Amino acid sequence: MTHSSLSHSEVASSAPLFTLNLAPATVIRGQDALAQSGEAIARLGKRPLLVGGDRTLTTVQPFLQPVLEQQRLEAIQAAYGADCSEASLATLRQAATNHEADLIIGLGGGKALDAAKLVAYQLDLPIVTIPTSAATCAAWTALSNIYSEQGSFLYDVPLSRCPDLLLLDYGLIQTASNRTLIAGIGDALAKWYEASVSSGHSDHTLVIAAVQQARVLRDILFQKSAAALQSPGSPAWREVVDATVLLAGVVGGLGGAQCRTVAAHAVHNGLTHLLESHGTLHGEKVAYGILVQLRLEEMVQGNQLAATARQQLLKFYAEIGLPQSLSDLGLTEVTLASLQYAAEVACSVGSDIHRLPFEVTPTHLMAAMVSTTAPGQGFRLSDADGTSARQALSSVAHPSSEVQA
Repeated sequence: MTHSSLSHSEVASSAPLFTLNLAPATVIRGQDALAQSGEAIARLGKRPLLVGGDRTLTTVQPFLQPVLEQQRLEAIQAAYGADCSEASLATLRQAATNHEADLIIGLGGGKALDAAKLVAYQLDLPIVTIPTSAATCAAWTALSNIYSEQGSFLYDVPLSRCPDLLLLDYGLIQTASNRTLIAGIGDALAKWYEASVSSGHSDHTLVIAAVQQARVLRDILFQKSAAALQSPGSPAWREVVDATVLLAGVVGGLGGAQCRTVAAHAVHNGLTHLLESHGTLHGEKVAYGILVQLRLEEMVQGNQLAATARQQLLKFYAEIGLPQSLSDLGLTEVTLASLQYAAEVACSVGSDIHRLPFEVTPTHLMAAMVSTTAPGQGFRLSDADGTSARQALSSVAHPSSEVQA
C-alpha cells in the first residue's frame, strides 16, 4: 500500500506520540515567596506530609510554620533519610498513610524533592516542591532518581506530571552555601552539551526550542555566574538561581524524552558507585562528566570543536570553583578495578551514554576520565599493574598522552 492510499486515521495512528510534562501547574518565585503562598498551598490540601532531611526541616521551620498555622494546616514531618531509596520511599508512604495525608510538600535538595515527588505519584496526591538550594532543577521536573541505601544510582522513574506548585523563595535559597549554587550551575550547563548531541539534529519544533533554550541557559551562566557568586541576593544572583532551578527545567519540559541526558549524567551515575565520590554533589559530578563527554568526542571523533569547548569550560570551572578532575571529586587514589567498575556502570545497556553518535566502551570512557584531567592535577591508579594500565589508557586516549602515576 502506498502512502497516498492510507486513510487519514491510519496515518495519524501510525505516528509516534510525543508526550510532554512541560512545567509545574503554578510557579511562585520571589523574596519571601513562601510566606505569601499559604492560600496556594491550602488549595491543594489540608493535611500535608512534609518530606525533607532532618537539617532541612529544621532550617525551613521558621519560614513554613507561620504559613501552616495561618492556613490551619495539620502537617507532620517525615525525614527521607540519606537517599531517595526504595526503603526510604516505603517509610514515607507509610507515614503519609498513617497521617491520612492529602498533600505532599517536598523541602530540600534534589534527593529530598525526588523522594517527595515519587511518593506523591505513588499515592496519587498533589505535590508542592520547595527547593532550599539552587543545586538542581528537581523542583521542576516530572522525574525521580532512585539510589541504593549506599548512595549508588540505580534507575530513574518518569512521573505522570510536574509538581502542582513550585515555590522558589530567594530568602530560603540564600540560606544555602555558595557551593550548592556552583553545583547547580554545573548541572544546568550539561543541558546544552547533552541536548545538542542527543537532539541537535531534530526536526521537531519543541525539541528545537529546547535545544536553543539550553544554549541560552549556557550563555546566561557563562556571563553571570561569577558576579552572582560574589554577591548572593543580588539581581545577578537571582538570575542565575532562576536559570539553574527554572530555566533548566524548561529545557527538559520542552524537549521531553527526546531531549535526554547523554554522557555527562552517565558519568555521574557511574561515579556514585564509588564511595570516595559521595562527599561531592550531583552537579559537581555532572560538571566533571561534561568534560569527559567532550574529551570522548575529541578522542574518538577527532572533534576539535569539542576540544575547544573543553578548554573553555576548564577556564570557567577554575573561575567559579567547579571540579576539573577526579581528584577534585575526592578520587585522589583509585584502584583500576574501581575505575573500571564506574565506567562499566556508565556504559551499561540502556545508559544514555549510548546516545553519543559513536560507540563508547568502558576502556574509552576510562581513558577519557583520566586524560581530561586539568594540567597540574591528577589522581593515582593504585593497582599492582597500574603502570601498564596507565600506559594502556594513555594509548587509547592519545599516543602522546601522559597519565599521572
